[in-house]
Amino acid sequence: MSKKLTLEQVSQLEGRAKAIRSSIVSMVTEAQSGHPGGSLSAADILTTLYFAEMNVNPENPHQVDRDRLVLSKGHAAPVLYATLAEKGFFPKEELLTLRKIDSRLQGHPSMKNLPGIDMSTGSLGQGLSAAAGMALAARLDGSDHRVYAILGDGELEEGMVWEGAMFAAHYKLDNLTAFVDFNGLQIDGPVSEVLSPLPIPEKWQAFSWNVIEIDGHDINAIYDAIQIAKTVKGKPTMIVAKTVKGKGVCQMENKAEWHGTAPSREQCELFLGQLNDLEAGV
Repeated sequence: MSKKLTLEQVSQLEGRAKAIRSSIVSMVTEAQSGHPGGSLSAADILTTLYFAEMNVNPENPHQVDRDRLVLSKGHAAPVLYATLAEKGFFPKEELLTLRKIDSRLQGHPSMKNLPGIDMSTGSLGQGLSAAAGMALAARLDGSDHRVYAILGDGELEEGMVWEGAMFAAHYKLDNLTAFVDFNGLQIDGPVSEVLSPLPIPEKWQAFSWNVIEIDGHDINAIYDAIQIAKTVKGKPTMIVAKTVKGKGVCQMENKAEWHGTAPSREQCELFLGQLNDLEAGV
């Protein structure tokens, strides 16, 4: 594997991820609604995809040969919105309209409203099937663009996930790479107690996927896994990314109650201070 990130590139990506986390906290606070915990846990994955890997162009969001991303865990829309704004698809100021009447930034992503969104999502379990369909369509069109999907670990309790898994393996969709944001928590508590999808890597292997396990907050590990997935032929790849719910805000980390709770104004100020300290290396 020849492509590697430089130390400078990793530092820049880490800075982007921290900025995206700050945007997530700010926009959910302004809305007094939304899902911060699982948005924060996926920030490093989306940062690496959009700023180090995916072929996307904010000036031409519908270009035919662009790579596609499906945020199957659509309730984590704040991380997608924050990433797209950071990339330049729309002004960052618009992030503070999250979940407001007539805003383009609704509680779940809508491909009709906002540039850069490839699939409307929200009903858990459906995104992988959509991504698999996109990947098969790319093959039939003779296109070499790639499709990415991000699933939640609690989402793996949905039966349609496994229908999509069978479909992708059956059609040998090696242009499809998916991530499980494995933070171990869902809105009702630990995934192992609500309706356990464990062991996650072994299940995907049993469905004939190539499986890679990584630290989902290690930029190098995320990037390297993506590069490995591109070399695998004849099967899709699932990257099982071990993450921390609420990553970056110590009061939120590993706490299920922050799955769908908005910070108060006072909490927001405290949390942004933490993230600013991280960005400054304090």
